[in-house]
Amino acid sequence: MHEPYYLTTAIAYTSRKPHIGNTYEIVMSDSLARFRRMQGYDVYFLTGTDEHGQKIEEIAKEAGITPQQHVDKIAGEIRDICDLLNTSYNQFIRTTDPKHTKIVQDIFQRLYDQGDIYKGEYVGKYCTPCESFWTESQLKDGKCPDCGREVRDAREEAYFLRLSKYQDWIEQYIEEHPDFIYPEARKKEMLNNFIKKGLEDLCVSRTTVKWGIPVPFDDKHVIYIWIDALSNYITALGYDVNGNHGELYKKYWPADVHIIGKDIVRFHSIYWVIMLHALGAPIPKKVFGHPWMLFGNDKMSKSKGNVIYADELVEKFGVDAVRYYLLSEMPFAQDGSITYENMIERFNSDLANTLGNLVNRTVAMVNKYFGGIIPDAELIASAPDAECDADLKAVAEGTAQKMTELLDSFHVSDAVETVLTLASRCNKYIDETAPWVLAKNPDDKARLAKVMYNLLSGIRIIGGLLKPFMPETAEKILAHTPAADEINAIECELDRYKIFGGVQHGAAVGEAKPMFERINAEQFIAEMIAAHQSAAEAAEPENPVQPFAEQIEIDTFAKSDIRVCEVRACEKVKKSSKLLCFKLFDGIGERQVLSGIAKWYQPEELVGKKVFCVVNLKPVKLCGLESCGMICSAEGADGKITLLIADDSIAAGSRLC
Repeated sequence: MHEPYYLTTAIAYTSRKPHIGNTYEIVMSDSLARFRRMQGYDVYFLTGTDEHGQKIEEIAKEAGITPQQHVDKIAGEIRDICDLLNTSYNQFIRTTDPKHTKIVQDIFQRLYDQGDIYKGEYVGKYCTPCESFWTESQLKDGKCPDCGREVRDAREEAYFLRLSKYQDWIEQYIEEHPDFIYPEARKKEMLNNFIKKGLEDLCVSRTTVKWGIPVPFDDKHVIYIWIDALSNYITALGYDVNGNHGELYKKYWPADVHIIGKDIVRFHSIYWVIMLHALGAPIPKKVFGHPWMLFGNDKMSKSKGNVIYADELVEKFGVDAVRYYLLSEMPFAQDGSITYENMIERFNSDLANTLGNLVNRTVAMVNKYFGGIIPDAELIASAPDAECDADLKAVAEGTAQKMTELLDSFHVSDAVETVLTLASRCNKYIDETAPWVLAKNPDDKARLAKVMYNLLSGIRIIGGLLKPFMPETAEKILAHTPAADEINAIECELDRYKIFGGVQHGAAVGEAKPMFERINAEQFIAEMIAAHQSAAEAAEPENPVQPFAEQIEIDTFAKSDIRVCEVRACEKVKKSSKLLCFKLFDGIGERQVLSGIAKWYQPEELVGKKVFCVVNLKPVKLCGLESCGMICSAEGADGKITLLIADDSIAAGSRLC
C-alpha cells in the first residue's frame, strides 16, 4: 500500500482573472505532486477558489450581475488556466459549494459553543482589497502593510476568535516544531512580528457584507473570509465536527504541506493552526511560503499595466516552456522576475540549444549511422571505454538523488537546473567523442555504437526526470529512448531514472524533429508592441470626453455656493437601488443630501470623508426624502461615478473658489 501524501495550494481569490504571477503556485505545486507520485506516494493534490467577500460583492455590483454569476465566471477561468498549464490536481474545491458551506457553519458553531468565538465590536482599520483588519500600530506609513493601499476606519458588531487564549501554545508549538514554517526566515517573521508582540483576538464575521456564508445562529453576520477559506483544506476531505469524518479525511489529513504565497503565511501558520487546535484536529506537517513572481522588479498589477496572463504566454511559447520558465526562474527565498526578453533568452539558451538540440542531433545521428535503430548490446560491449564515459555515467546516475534532495527542501529551481546540468554534460560528451569523426572509420563502429548508446541513456534519464516539470516534453523525449523491460518492471518510477543504460537494444528512436524552435527576440518584441498598440487603439472609446456645455458669465457661476462638508452618516435609501442618504456637516449645521451613487459606494466607507457639496440649491424631494444640496462627483468614460473627495486638512464649511 502506497503512503498517502496530501498537498494543497492556497485557493485563488475570484476577483479577477489570475495573471502569470498568480499561476506560479499551481505549477510549482503540480511539479511536487508529480514528483511524489514518481516516488511511489499516493498523492492527493487540492486546489480551488475562494469565492466570498466584500471585494467580490462590489465588483459584481459594478458589473450589474450577482456575486454568484461573477464567481462562476472567474472560477471557470481559473480552472481553465490550471488545465491549460497541465496541472494534475485531484480536486478543485469552490467555497460556494454547498458541502463546504455546511461544514464551515458547523465549525463556526462548534467554536462558538465551546467559547472560542464570542460576540463583540470591531474598531480599527480595514483594507478592502486584502479583506484584512488592522490595528493602527500594524499599519505601514498609515497604509495596509500587505498591499500598501489606503485603509479606512471600520466599526461594526462582530464575532471574534480567541487567538489570545492560545498565545503561549502557538509560540511553544512553533518553537518545538522548527520545520513547520519554511523557510526559516518566514518562521522568524511569524514569531517576532506577530506572535511575540502579542496576539489580538481575530474578527471572524461581518455585518456590512452580505456575500458570504451566514453565521448559523445569527443571520445578520456572515462568516469572515479566513475561517471560510482556510477550512477548505479539511472540508474538501469530508471533515466532520462530530468525528464522523469521510474516508479522504481519514486517509490524508493532516496535510503534508500547504504551499502558499509569502504574504499569507500568517493566516496559515497562526490563525489556521489555532483553529485546528481548538477543534482538536491534527496540525499540518508543514507550511511553505514561496516568494512572488514579479514583472521586472515590480509586483504585477492591472493598474500598473504590467500584467502578463498565462494563456497569452502559452499561445506564444507553449505549455512546457511556460512551466519551465516559472519553475526555473523563481529562486528559493527571493522573488522571481518575468519579462518577455528574459523568457525568450531562457527559451533559446536552455530549451532550444541545450535540451532540444541535444535530443534532436542525437536522434538524427542514430538515424544516420544506425538506420534509426538502437545498437546491439554485443557490439556495444566490444567497444573500449573512455574516461568521459565514466564521468557521464556518474553525473547521470547522481542526478535523481540530487534532484530529490532539492525538492525535499522545496528548492525547485535548483532541482530543474540539475536536469539541465545533465543535458549540458551530454552535449559536452558529444564534443568529447566527436561521433562524426568515429563514423568515418569502420574500425570505430563499436565505439560509435557505445557513444550513441551512452547518449541515449543520458537522454532517457533527462526525459524521466523532466516529468514533474515538463510532462509533455518528457514524454516526447522518452519516446525516442524506449526503456528495456527490466527497467519498466521497477515498481518505483523514480528509481528507473537512477540507472544508466536501460535503453532497449534494437528499438527504433523515431524521427528527429526540432523540439523547440529558436525565437527571433527582436522580431518577437516588435510584434508584441504592435499587437498591444492595436489592442489599445481598439479599446479606446471614440469620444471619451463629453462635449463642453455652452459658455456662461462668471457672475452666473458665482451664484453657485460649493462648500466642503464632512460626512457624519450615510445609509441606503430603502425605496431606491441608486440613492444614498447623507448627513453632512457644512460648517454651520447638519443637512441631508441624497446622491445617486449607491452602485459605486458602500455607505460605511464614506463616513468621515469630506466631500464637495452645492449648498444653495433649492430643496427637492426624492423617494419621499428631502435633499438639500448636491454632492459633486465625476463621471468617467465608462459611466462610473467617482466622488470628489476633499483633503482632510480642509475645514468643513470652506468654500470652493
